[in-house]
Formats: sequence, C-alpha cells, structure tokens
Amino acid sequence: MTNVGERQKQAARGTRWTVLACAGVVLGMGGLAAVSAPLYSMFCKATGFNGTPLVGAAPTAPTGEALAPVSVRFDTNVSKNLSWRFQPEQSRVDAVPGQTATVFFKVTNTGPAPSAGIAVFNVQPDLMGSYFVKVQCFCFDEHTLQPGESAEFPLVFYVDPALRKDPDIGDLSEMTLSYTYYPSKNGAPVAEAAKPAATRNF
Repeated sequence: MTNVGERQKQAARGTRWTVLACAGVVLGMGGLAAVSAPLYSMFCKATGFNGTPLVGAAPTAPTGEALAPVSVRFDTNVSKNLSWRFQPEQSRVDAVPGQTATVFFKVTNTGPAPSAGIAVFNVQPDLMGSYFVKVQCFCFDEHTLQPGESAEFPLVFYVDPALRKDPDIGDLSEMTLSYTYYPSKNGAPVAEAAKPAATRNF
C-alpha cells in the first residue's frame, strides 16, 4: 500500500516538474521573441548587416584624395494602410565619399483623420549599407500629422571613403536608399498583414 502511495507521490512530483519545465520553456521563448527584434536591429545598425546603414557622426576631415562620387537614389514608399504622400525633394544626389550631404523629404497626410507613422529604411545593394553613414535621420521616429498637414524631414549622411578600398564593391557607382512609412502603434511600426496563400486543389 505504501509502495502505491509513494509511486503516486513520485508521479505527481514528476508531473509538477514537467509542467514547470514546459512553462519555463514557453516563458523563455516568449522573452526571447520579445527581445530578438530590438537585438537584431541593434546588430544591423552596428554592422551594416542586411543593407542597414550605419549611424555616426559627420566625418572629421577630408581624405585629401579625390574619390569618385556615388550616385545615391532615393526610393520612397507608403504602406497601403497609411493615407500619406511621401517624396524626396530630389530623387538622387551624387555624394562624394567623405563629404556630408543633406536631402529633405516631404510627407503629407492625405487622409480625413490624424494619423501617425514611422519610416524604416534599407540600402541596396546590401553590402553598401555598411558604408552609408547617417548623421541625422527621421527614421524610427513617430510622426503624427493632422488631415492635410505636411512636414519636411532632413536626412544628413555621407558615404564612408573606405568604400573605394573594398575589393568587392569599391568600384560600384550607385546605391539606393529606400524608405517606407508604416502606420505606428505605441511608437512601433505596424507591418501589413500578409496575404493568404491561394489554395490549390490536387
């Protein structure tokens, strides 16, 4: 009788440990999921990985050598869930590596109600991202516009002169900086829901 009672207690203890272990795994995975996006963003900003431009101070002094300019094209997009118009004051600039350049972007709320948005960005080709250094940028800042209201935001940047010494991409003469405005909620961009895949009958 005592053996049966002991076995039941051991089984109950084992079940409790299993439940606690499973709960710990679920909580750990949830915590990891919550911090993975900010950690990935910090990693990309620090390394220029995946076409993410670096953030830094203005270059301290000219390099002394004449470097071929890089044609930087600006691509602007707006989520279909945000009634905004968004365009750069100029579609491209020829940036001399090591020299700062400033471009203004204009945003207008074309919708009937106030709305908030956040711009995210990317550089193409990806490998150029580590050489595109933003000194001042409006990206990742939440902006709220009233109906019909417009605002202008500056981008101050430079192309790192080290680009011209890169054996893989040093001879490239063009890059594209692409911005997309998304609606924001609680200070974070809200991505569009993916369209459901079409069903196929077999």
